[in-house]
Amino acid sequence: MYSHADALSWDGLCSHRVRLVLSEKDIAVNVVVVAEGEDNQELIQLNPAGKCPTMVDRELALYDARVIIDYLDERYPHPAFMPVDPVSRARTRLALHRIESDWLSLLPGAPGNSLSDTDARSALLNALTLSNDVFAAMPFFLSEEYSILDAALAPMLWRLGAYGINLPGSASAVREYAKRMTSRSGFVASLDKMESEMVQ
Repeated sequence: MYSHADALSWDGLCSHRVRLVLSEKDIAVNVVVVAEGEDNQELIQLNPAGKCPTMVDRELALYDARVIIDYLDERYPHPAFMPVDPVSRARTRLALHRIESDWLSLLPGAPGNSLSDTDARSALLNALTLSNDVFAAMPFFLSEEYSILDAALAPMLWRLGAYGINLPGSASAVREYAKRMTSRSGFVASLDKMESEMVQ
């Protein structure tokens, strides 16, 4: 797997999402770290855009975090990160779409984010705080079990301090949820050097 070196970049966040799924599913992988602007010819042959994350499984080259994660969950179904029945799967996919469009889209470098860093931070802080009751409702996000939603949220929540976002007391359930997700052994194992040094 090709992973972006800058943990605070959009590609770095997406790379972490994939590494987290690999780690939570206990899938052995060789990670090649690629720095911004690095001319990695092997990566370019696999993915003409030269973007991370990019993953090779057998003779299949995949890129885009969502595509890779969907593939991993189908190729390595235990533990499953999506519900079994179609209705619950659709609801989970819709929730993931909302996480990506309403929250992840506010992060620095996110595609389509036209807000200033200050406005984006304020909007994300407000959105998370207003969702405190949702985080409090169940042990995992909208679920009794770890899912693809948690694998999307945990890397973002881990970076909040580095982005200059400090959750208020009224977001205590969000903080508790973040603590539970980022203390999991799979999450700790997914961290690269830069991510592991982020101040929480």
